[in-house]
Amino acid sequence: MRSIAIVGASSDRAKFGNKAVRAYLKRGWRVFPVHPKEAEVEGQKAYARLEDVPRPIDRVSFYLPPAVGLKLLPTVAAVAPGEVWFNPGAESAEIDTEAKRLGLPIRNACAIVAIGESPDDY
Repeated sequence: MRSIAIVGASSDRAKFGNKAVRAYLKRGWRVFPVHPKEAEVEGQKAYARLEDVPRPIDRVSFYLPPAVGLKLLPTVAAVAPGEVWFNPGAESAEIDTEAKRLGLPIRNACAIVAIGESPDDY
């Protein structure tokens, strides 16, 4: 079973960080919500920090402002996921530059669409 850490997961069902949790669960992924103030998201134990998520992690998906994501890139490099997705609104040229410097395999695209789901369905 593939695993994903969703950084910026939310209990608010209108937010993309929640829609992603539901979409990946529907597709059979092992989902690790990451949010410093949530204990649980959609029935899944939430982790306060990315480095607390059990490894290995196949994919990390960001639903945070670019400035926050940029600060987390060294942690992402340390947990060494198979791939890192920056969803619309989470990406930036600074992130691209720093991620390349760190050797991170990044994608700037909608991670929900990438698994064959539509955010509009959630």
